[in-house]
Amino acid sequence: VARKSGRLISRILGAMLLAALVAGGALWWQLGQWTPPREEFPVQGVEWGLEEGAANWRALAANGASFAYLDASDGAFAKDATFARHLAGAREAGLAVGAVHRFDPCQPADPQAGNFATIVPRDGELLPPVVEFDRAQEACPQTISDAAVESELTTLLNQIETHAGKPAILKLSAEAEAHFGIATRIERDLWLSRTYRQPDYAGRPWTLWTANPYRAYEGGEGTVRWVVARE
Repeated sequence: VARKSGRLISRILGAMLLAALVAGGALWWQLGQWTPPREEFPVQGVEWGLEEGAANWRALAANGASFAYLDASDGAFAKDATFARHLAGAREAGLAVGAVHRFDPCQPADPQAGNFATIVPRDGELLPPVVEFDRAQEACPQTISDAAVESELTTLLNQIETHAGKPAILKLSAEAEAHFGIATRIERDLWLSRTYRQPDYAGRPWTLWTANPYRAYEGGEGTVRWVVARE
């Protein structure tokens, strides 16, 4: 009897696990297909970097992307060597293109701005540059105050704006905003992130929204970070 009871329990648990896997797969497929409604957000695009690998820009355009932000540089030294190729490919497919620099709070602003300038050309047709802030300074080898981080970030924004010839957008993670509360102290348009639901953690409206970081698209491999613009 105990053996039969054990088999029954195993079958029940197996059925429950299978059901959970099927449901999880369905949810994952649904997320991969989802984008915010076009009638509410007609301007939609992607953010692209090394993690996405190869890009089929014509397929992305056919899937509704009208712009692409390319991850260009990170801190004072790292940069994406494929930036120029992706810039040309996205433009050839008819997409408007912009560049993203990831701010490193452990490093001064000057070499970070120089790193950005070595890879992103002075080009009036580029979209406004983006500075991404998603790291706290706790991991820095030396102690850096919140005030110093804010000062370097402001300097970096100003220097990148000088290079680009237009105001920058501040891409701010929920974690960085919770730690620094910087959105209301630095007057820049905001790029925020939250899957499915519009983000509200900055205390003021966003200009760009990463709505689905796992968007699959027909004609390409893998997923992309799907972004919408507020008109």
